[in-house]
Order: sequence, then structure tokens, then C-alpha cells
Amino acid sequence: MEAASGLTGHAIVVTGAGRGVGAAAAAELARLGARVVVNDIDEVAARRTAAGIEAEGGRAVAQPGDVSVRADAAALVARCVDEFGRIDGLFNNAALMAIGDFVEYDDRLLRRLLDVNVVGVANCAAEAVGPMLRQGSGAILNVTSGAHLGLPHMSLYAATKGAVASLTYAWAAETAGTGVRVNALSPLSLGHMTRMTDDYLIAKGHADAPFAAPSPESNAPVVAYLLSDRAGDVHGQVVRISGTGLSLMTHPAIMTPVLDRPVWTYDDVDRAFREILSARQAPVGIAYGEPATAAPAPVVPFD
Repeated sequence: MEAASGLTGHAIVVTGAGRGVGAAAAAELARLGARVVVNDIDEVAARRTAAGIEAEGGRAVAQPGDVSVRADAAALVARCVDEFGRIDGLFNNAALMAIGDFVEYDDRLLRRLLDVNVVGVANCAAEAVGPMLRQGSGAILNVTSGAHLGLPHMSLYAATKGAVASLTYAWAAETAGTGVRVNALSPLSLGHMTRMTDDYLIAKGHADAPFAAPSPESNAPVVAYLLSDRAGDVHGQVVRISGTGLSLMTHPAIMTPVLDRPVWTYDDVDRAFREILSARQAPVGIAYGEPATAAPAPVVPFD
């Protein structure tokens, strides 16, 4: 355990912690002094992660369950409070992955992704935020993905992760000033999801070799920091960790300038695009840029 980690004695729930980023994060949190409730829909995997933490001298209990079921999410948070007396953090990591082109759209698959990746995140956060608000402190860390910016072949998965980003922004606005912080992580790691992507792209002729993704453990220190007291001033952010690169992702924003006229006609809109807006279109796919500002948007008369 490291001294003054900002996590000593904290009680933290980690969903989807049977393997990958979740398991690595649970181990790192325990190493830094947190007490961890390990969740996974795979009971054997959850118990294996918890046992590994205990074997290293940490404190962990396993609580299997399906986060898309509200009762299971409630039981997960209740187990943390019953076992450790409080809940200080939630790492909302559990998710399903899907890959496929637009023409391969499967509505049943999308509904299952929404159930786990969006409803599951909302279920766990909704159960955790009540106790956190009552104690005046806590941290919720959701998991989004760079895919939500527009990666090809990942539209269904990306849509769910875009929803998670939107939940994060809205919850952060709602909890501002309460002592409860809400952020999201956009991680990158080698695991089942990246192997699925590699297999699909190779089969479709889109790639010749697997992508060299970083290890799940490379994400764990960022997870631990964002759930710790040291990150007390980090709120409403999406943090990107991709191997050796650490960054913030830009908040969705209304681009400036805002063109203003008393009434917009069809021809006015056409002229606005030809003269100003077309040249300011955002690029398709993942882009890089400076963060948005909360300053009032400049309104430019368009005569």
C-alpha cells in the first residue's frame, strides 16, 4: 500500500472486474489501500479476481450479478455498504462489445448492448449516488470509448458509449457542488474486445495484422487516480488513456460563431453555409483539438 494514496480505506465497487481493465483496476485500487467489491456476470471470474486481491494482502469480496438488472445493481451497492459501511467509489466498467458494418445492423444486438452498456451503467450509478449524496462524498467513473467519435465498423458499440458520455456530462451537472464527482474514462487495452475487432477487420480484408494494444494494467493507475481524493477537482471530464498517451477529450460544444438573423429562409441557410459554415465543418471520425469554453458564444449578425 502506498502512503497518502487518497484511497486508503475507501470502499469501491468495480463492475466487469472478472478480467481485463476491470480486474486490473480492482487489483490496483486494492494495492493503494481501497476495499473492493468485485462484480462480474461470470461468478467464477469475479471470485478469482477477489481471491487474487486477498492473496496479495488486499481486501476484496465478490458480488456476481448482471448490471442490466436493477435488482442486481441494487444488491451490488448494498453489498458494499453492508460489507464496508459505505460506498466511496463506483467504477462502471462492465460492457459488451460488437463490431459490424452499417449494412449488418442487428436490432436485437443493439438492444442487448443498450441493456448492458447504458442501462447497466445507469442502474449502478443510480443505486450508488444516493448513499454518496447522503455522506457528501463519492466518485463515479464511467467507461466510454474513442469509438463514439466515429470509428467505422463500430456504430452500435459506439452509440452506447456516446450515451455513456452524455450521461456523464449530465450527471456531473446535476451533482456539482454536492461532493460527488462524475467522470468517464476512455481506455485502450489488449483483451477480448480488441481481439474481436482484429478478427473482424482481418476477415473483411480491412487489416492485415492485429493491432498492438497496450495491456489492461496500463489503464489501472488512471482509474485509481480518478476515484481517489487526489482527483477532488476533476469533475465532468472524459479522460483518455491509450498506452503511453494521457489526455482529456473535448466536451461537446456549440461551435462559434453563432450566426443570427431575424428570420432564416432557405436561401439564407444556403448562403450561410457557402460563406461561413461549410469551411468550419468538424472532421469525420476521431479528431483532435482544444477544449470548449463555457464563455458566452459570440453572436454574429448575418445580413
